[in-house]
Amino acid sequence: MYDSSQLRMESKFKWTQHANTIAGGNEQGNKLNQLCYPRGIHIDNKGQSIYIADSSNHRIVQWKFGENSGQIIAGGNRIDQLSFPTDVIIDQKNNSLIICDQGNRRVVRWSLASQQLIQIIIEDTNCSGLQMSESGDLFVADMERHVVKKWKKDENEGIIVAGGKGKGDQLDQLNRPTFIFVDQQDTVYVSDRNNHRVMKWLKDAKKGIIVAGGHGNGNSSTQLSYPQGLFVSKTGNVYVADQGNHRIMRWPPESQNGHVIVGGNLRGKESHQLRGPIGLSFDAHYNLYIADSENNRIQRFEFDRK
Repeated sequence: MYDSSQLRMESKFKWTQHANTIAGGNEQGNKLNQLCYPRGIHIDNKGQSIYIADSSNHRIVQWKFGENSGQIIAGGNRIDQLSFPTDVIIDQKNNSLIICDQGNRRVVRWSLASQQLIQIIIEDTNCSGLQMSESGDLFVADMERHVVKKWKKDENEGIIVAGGKGKGDQLDQLNRPTFIFVDQQDTVYVSDRNNHRVMKWLKDAKKGIIVAGGHGNGNSSTQLSYPQGLFVSKTGNVYVADQGNHRIMRWPPESQNGHVIVGGNLRGKESHQLRGPIGLSFDAHYNLYIADSENNRIQRFEFDRK
């Protein structure tokens, strides 16, 4: 059960409605001050920077907060290094990045100490999103096979933890899953993109539970449109990038209705608008970061402490 006082407190959380552009925003391109269809993002609170899967530039870029340009950390030189990377996370213990290298159908580990140290850790997967548990297990969404698999350290075979019954909209199925979130109990949350819903799969469960959307493609408070980036708070609130509706939603636990927290002001490029948001993340101060993909920029919405 969730703590009711914490739930009430989080229900009052708000963010400024006009964002600051902290990376990109200089039209589409491959210069160091540009991005091209960014997707997954990862905040490095310690290093005061953000790692960006700059997908159509086939590279991972590190952008330090306050800087006007980024630094290429992985890929960017040849398409056989990275091809359309969709997500990235930091493995602090091994001082490396783990990257969904979707175009090359693999997951790779890229050393932060030496860009020459590249290791393929999972092959033959149409990886769309990934997460690492506290124990070091890797969870990977495979969009093509409509599953999420868990890969334990030093094991060559993953086990299915969500989906696995083919493409579909039943509770034991997924339809092109994208981003995932894994909590301390190894509960897996999945943006079930083409079913316009977010699913929750308890550890060892055979079926999932709908926790957001699930009422078809639409823009009402009960609907999502091609959900992408995902974060779940300790109180069970689901935060999801509602790509087709150009907004970010918060879905309280066991609620049929979500609430718009930023965006939702039609499709556009103004500071209060989004255009096809995909990646979603928070920093240690609850500031919200969005990969505003069709605007080729990363937006930061400040946590409103009033």
